[in-house]
Amino acid sequence: MAVWFAGSREGGADVEIRAAKYSATDDAWGQEQVLATRSTTETAVNKHIRKLGNPIIALTPNNRLWLFYVSVSVGGWAGSAINAAYSDDLGESWSAPRQLVTTPFINISTLVRGTPVFHTDGGIGLPVYHEFLGKFAEYLYLDSEGYVIDKFRISRGKHSLQPSIVPLSPTRAVALLRYAGDGPQHVLASESNDGGRTWSRPRAVDPNNPNSSLAAVASPDHGLLVALNDLTDGRYRLSLYGTNSRMTLWQPLIQLDQSPDPEGNPFTPEVYREIIGDKFMRSSGSQRGGLLEQYLGHLDQRVCSDSGCEFEYEYPYFIRSQDGLYHLVYSWNNSFVKHVSFNEAWLKEQLQ
Repeated sequence: MAVWFAGSREGGADVEIRAAKYSATDDAWGQEQVLATRSTTETAVNKHIRKLGNPIIALTPNNRLWLFYVSVSVGGWAGSAINAAYSDDLGESWSAPRQLVTTPFINISTLVRGTPVFHTDGGIGLPVYHEFLGKFAEYLYLDSEGYVIDKFRISRGKHSLQPSIVPLSPTRAVALLRYAGDGPQHVLASESNDGGRTWSRPRAVDPNNPNSSLAAVASPDHGLLVALNDLTDGRYRLSLYGTNSRMTLWQPLIQLDQSPDPEGNPFTPEVYREIIGDKFMRSSGSQRGGLLEQYLGHLDQRVCSDSGCEFEYEYPYFIRSQDGLYHLVYSWNNSFVKHVSFNEAWLKEQLQ
């Protein structure tokens, strides 16, 4: 199951939290459904909701499906709160959402983007970040019912956000963070050896990353797989890397998506329509082919400007399922969600 936010624009009043289910038997994604709107969230949490965003979904070892998403009552994303809902029937029905109490300061400025971690005691580790009076990452520790028990600081200052946390043992984990400061644009890395209670000071690691979101999972050799924009500027290429657990050796595995122009330069609308139409059909096939003409007829400011039309691939979300398959979803040209999956045999091929 995948979740995303959709509407006329980011932060728009019409934005909804939507989802779709993938059938391995049919090798196809089903119809999208609406999980939350501004009005349903307002009713549940009993406060005004201005906008919604940043949903994530994850399945616990005991098959409870958790949904976390962001809502804002006042101001911009810095005024965010996190809402939580769960399903005990794999997404057929959901509990009413409720807001997590993450800070005593009117409970604002906590956002979520990364995959939750499930502890052996039943607790939930939720990677979060703040954008009010600084940009920094934290690790929330929730009980099995989703109530905040504690929180631990991963980074400090004004330049790190959207942590992706990968557990490597019952006590050891690494966190990869998006760097939002000046100077060389690289991923930041931090480590914990006590179950997420304390974290090392974040350090820059390879490869390049231009202040954009990334996602990581553990690989069978106790290293990591990382999906990110490995660029100094722009988001016109999304790549998959392998790295060791100390993040000292990085190996590019495959470019998941990229602009036909190696520098990411824009195309005229006429050329862009031809190229992106071909890319859409190669990714979607006949099951989504009927959307092509509608899509090409509504290219707007999300992909085109006065200077031309650009390709953009961003915001990956990465898991390894219980059957050993890897599943990666990401935003495809600000218009669709793309799903990529692979197994250990394919991964071994790339690593060799």
